[in-house]
Amino acid sequence: MPINQLHHLTSGQLLRQKDDIKPSSAYQQGTFSCVRSIESFSTMSFTGKYELQRQENFEPFMKALGLPEDQIQKGKDLKSVSEIVQDGKKFMITINAGSKVIKNQFTLGEESEIEMLNGEKAKVVVQMEGNNKLVTEVKGMKSVMELNGDTITYTVTMGDLTMKRVSKRI
Repeated sequence: MPINQLHHLTSGQLLRQKDDIKPSSAYQQGTFSCVRSIESFSTMSFTGKYELQRQENFEPFMKALGLPEDQIQKGKDLKSVSEIVQDGKKFMITINAGSKVIKNQFTLGEESEIEMLNGEKAKVVVQMEGNNKLVTEVKGMKSVMELNGDTITYTVTMGDLTMKRVSKRI
């Protein structure tokens, strides 16, 4: 493949190329050959609707965030539905939890204001790790949303306390 050949990216596909210059068999005569390797991978699309299946440590985590007990009790058994719309690096996440609706928009790598689970607003920068994890840190918490097939696992860690929420695509 010629070194100057152009490659076009399509529908979220990323192309990573490495050129390695290696001496040819005629090394002694001062000639070199170029070997090109291509590794192709695509970013998973988070777009879809997901229903909460189970959660771990919801009550202690929400208490640590300062939510009132009545709100914690209402929220602990709700089967919330999250809708994610991804357009390249732009995301819109809408969480419907009973009468409460949280809408957050962000662009990967750019500062955005989001509403947290306790209703507070915070400025964050969301990063993509690998091709299936959204990661951010805010107010002493690390948040990871990981997509595996039709399952999203949302893990939030604050100090020694970790809450995990697992949702399935519907």
